[in-house]
Amino acid sequence: MYAKEANVDTDGLNSCGEILNACFEELVEAKLIQPTFVTEYPKEISPLAKPHRTKEGLTERFELFVVGRELANAFSELTDPVDQRERFEKQAEKKEAGDLEASDVDHDFLAALEQGMPPTGGLGIGIDRLVMLLTDSSTIKDVIAFPLLKNLASASTEAASEDEGNQ
Repeated sequence: MYAKEANVDTDGLNSCGEILNACFEELVEAKLIQPTFVTEYPKEISPLAKPHRTKEGLTERFELFVVGRELANAFSELTDPVDQRERFEKQAEKKEAGDLEASDVDHDFLAALEQGMPPTGGLGIGIDRLVMLLTDSSTIKDVIAFPLLKNLASASTEAASEDEGNQ
């Protein structure tokens, strides 16, 4: 209800966690100017993070925001192969339904988990995120060093527009 009142687009979002994340991205993220750690993300949007030890439906995850942009993403890695398989399968369903950010089932990773994986954690911060901050880029795709991950159609459209402007 609040999301609709705040004019947050919730079309295609199927869970409370997804709607909460959409509200956060639309209403809060850009206002986090000072370095801010946002913790305890919903399980539905954190497919690789371990469930929170005491808070049902949340994960052990945090993101660091500076000047309205995500600078780091970190979490305790999920090491339960049964839970991980269920989450991968939900991600694969989302991908099949058209979600570009969803992933496939990673059978090799699941096989490794089934062999036994010790508690681990991950932190994602790199030169690309720092370049985002320094160049005032709004998305990581604008500065990513791997062109195969970029949307080729929009890149060629941008190049064509630049060429027309230079003539």
